[in-house]
Amino acid sequence: MNIHRLAPSTSMLLAFDAAARHRSFTRAADELSLTQSAVSRQIQALEQLLDVELFTRDGRHIRLTEVGAMYAQDIAPALARISGASARVGAFRKGVSSLNLATLPTFGARWLMPGLEDFYHQHPGVMIHLHTRIGEYDITESGMDAAINVGVDPWPGLIAHPLIDEEMVLVASPDRLARYPIRQPGDVIDHLLLQIAVRSEAWHQWFTAQGLPLGYMRLGPHFEFSTHMIQAAVSGIGIALVARCLVEEELADGRLVIPLDAGLNSHRRYYLLYPPEKENFPPLATFRHWLLTGKTSITAPNDDASPS
Repeated sequence: MNIHRLAPSTSMLLAFDAAARHRSFTRAADELSLTQSAVSRQIQALEQLLDVELFTRDGRHIRLTEVGAMYAQDIAPALARISGASARVGAFRKGVSSLNLATLPTFGARWLMPGLEDFYHQHPGVMIHLHTRIGEYDITESGMDAAINVGVDPWPGLIAHPLIDEEMVLVASPDRLARYPIRQPGDVIDHLLLQIAVRSEAWHQWFTAQGLPLGYMRLGPHFEFSTHMIQAAVSGIGIALVARCLVEEELADGRLVIPLDAGLNSHRRYYLLYPPEKENFPPLATFRHWLLTGKTSITAPNDDASPS
């Protein structure tokens, strides 16, 4: 196999990536500050190198072929990582380092973000770039330096620092409780049960723990993000099982209430995770020290175990 076919030039890949995103050679040329004919030549050269047709042409209109769409999807993350790495090198030269950190969306917004002003005050030379990730993923392959995720030990191949235990609490709006009081576990059967898609088993576990028949459950809508489920509970659509740290603000201002001291112990924790080769990466070491020695004392006790 011709090794050069496996390593197209960056100019070819950038031209193809821009054209694939815009579905236009002209707009790709504008983005890259090139002429339309220059973009076209780069893509033709790439097609000749790979010996495949990446676009179909119909006059001035272009459309990705099936293999072209696959190729565009595969190279986009790699180009983004190269661009990000170059930007970080430039920032480092100017005395600023950065950390690419993946986190669950609601957890990042409600638990981590409120304390980052303090971090930047203490460490103005480190930038934390937050990226939303849900479920399982490879930290290195996704271009991240570290991640905050929820689960149970072990985390194979990763260094894991526990942050907080997941404490699931039952919450409802005061208006809803005024109409349908919850004084004992059995009263929950009068309510629509809001669900997080990746934790659809939570209510089954709660009913089992309380000794209630599963047939009494009135399962309500699924939500992809905890933020949406929390808002649904505040609006009175139903009741929710949610990590306490995600609803501290609503509990403090009275928009949500915990009617029963009967939560759910999921045995899960939130962890700071990273591969061993990143252990001494300076921006990660700075962030890790701040997170483990100061951040956890700033906020509430817990979080969500879903695409929070």
